[in-house]
Amino acid sequence: MHIAIIMDGNGRWATQRHLPRTAGHRAGAKAVSTVVEAAARRGVDILSLYAFSAANWGRPQAEVSALFTLLRRYLMTETRRCLEQSIRINIFGRRDRLSADLKRAIESSEQLTAQGTKMQLRIAVDYSAQYSLLAASRRMGLEHDAGPSRFAQHLAAVDNSISAPAVDLLIRTGGEKRLSDFLLWECAYAELHFVDCCWPDFDEQAFANALQEYSRRERRFGLVSPPLARSGNG
Repeated sequence: MHIAIIMDGNGRWATQRHLPRTAGHRAGAKAVSTVVEAAARRGVDILSLYAFSAANWGRPQAEVSALFTLLRRYLMTETRRCLEQSIRINIFGRRDRLSADLKRAIESSEQLTAQGTKMQLRIAVDYSAQYSLLAASRRMGLEHDAGPSRFAQHLAAVDNSISAPAVDLLIRTGGEKRLSDFLLWECAYAELHFVDCCWPDFDEQAFANALQEYSRRERRFGLVSPPLARSGNG
């Protein structure tokens, strides 16, 4: 099962409590640890988290710096835990605009956890699905006979991503109901689950509620549901 989460609402969470936005991001980092562990316990195969979009570069420089500091700190502290739980880390998105220190931290975490088999933890950093789709199309070039699987390979190469299947369930916190340029190709048939709580308040119970709601969905992928079996002898 591939679950993707748009972790929205850190800033609003902090504002509601008369705290600086950076306090919301710190609280959000704790929520990440909680949800990663919950997903691993529940047998999720792949968890993709939207940490920093390409559009987020337009935020105040102090906030951007704080976000990258938190990411580097998260990688330093959580890599050991992921090793213990056999979780493989993959940071996907552009890397050419990241600092040398952060790129080294990313590469170290990916290398150290490369043998993890229990779950794949994918974190999107400097990511834009539109940019990735355009770049993958350019890489594909004149491969006119190539199908979706071949395009997905080009997409993974562009994103510095380990190849992953389509998203089954996309969760967005914070009350907004849009994809915000996240995994547009992979979410073609994803079930969408929107919650009003801000990301720092999204806990294991909220995650369980999302999985329960998903279990009630009927996924048809554009097909027609099979007719109900007739009861009795008729």
